[in-house]
Amino acid sequence: MNEKVFTFDDLTSRAILDSGYRQDAILAVIGNPVAHSASPAMHQPALDECAINGRYIKLEVPVGRVNEALQRLNALGFIGANITVPHKFAALDACHHVDDAAMQIGAVNTVKFIDGEVHGWNTDGPGFARAMQEEFAISLMGQRVMIIGAGGGAGQAIATQCARDGAERIVLVNRTLEKIESLAALLRKRFPLTKFHAMALSDIQLEGVARQCQLLINTSSVGLKSDDHSPVNEGCFSAHHLVYDTIYKPPLTDFLRLASKQQARVANGFSMLLHQGVLAFDIWFPGQAPLETMRAGLLSVS
Repeated sequence: MNEKVFTFDDLTSRAILDSGYRQDAILAVIGNPVAHSASPAMHQPALDECAINGRYIKLEVPVGRVNEALQRLNALGFIGANITVPHKFAALDACHHVDDAAMQIGAVNTVKFIDGEVHGWNTDGPGFARAMQEEFAISLMGQRVMIIGAGGGAGQAIATQCARDGAERIVLVNRTLEKIESLAALLRKRFPLTKFHAMALSDIQLEGVARQCQLLINTSSVGLKSDDHSPVNEGCFSAHHLVYDTIYKPPLTDFLRLASKQQARVANGFSMLLHQGVLAFDIWFPGQAPLETMRAGLLSVS
């Protein structure tokens, strides 16, 4: 499988992108950095399984150049692209058309080029909803949810999806309150039937509020390093909880370890990564996404 990282400057001709390869590049993941992305391991086997002649490449794009990068991909005949950190918000502005979920989330992670225009979607939220069904056999309807690290893009996507799916209560938790207070105010206007609360990680009432919730989710980056401690302490967890960490490497973060110690059911972000990818593939090639082939591809690099 091709693991070369292409750059923005490579988007000048097909000769640069395709020289030495049997297949032309037709899809890309755009990020900065992007070398670590597992997306090719998921999407290339899917392309091969579906007998779609093309390559899925990694493309590193500087901040501020996403619009130009998408224009170049479009001109070069690409079908679409995934957008990852830190470009999801900029990608929204680069699209001619955006679906409702992406508009509400305020970020785009999947684009498709249609008749010369850039169409955008966000599959992170719907991918999370599918992950909850797979891991815990639940829908988000009526759930009481706490989202830790809600100030980032993943937290915003998941909070929006929970509200779209009818969660009863969503507690947004962050190190600093400013970001999530404005997010909570925005979500209250959009989803008046859901109760929203914003809390700082240092709030002395955090443990009590956590115990009133059913689903606890870490969307922060705390846990990516093997020596990272859980963003919340052990007192936040109890046996009735369903606990999800959007991090999948390492597979067992301290957040999940502490939850398991209290007999909570836990799962990591592998399933969300898989399902957002399956949804993206279905946008590019409707009805063709091979779920188990994509799962096996991800497992091969996990």
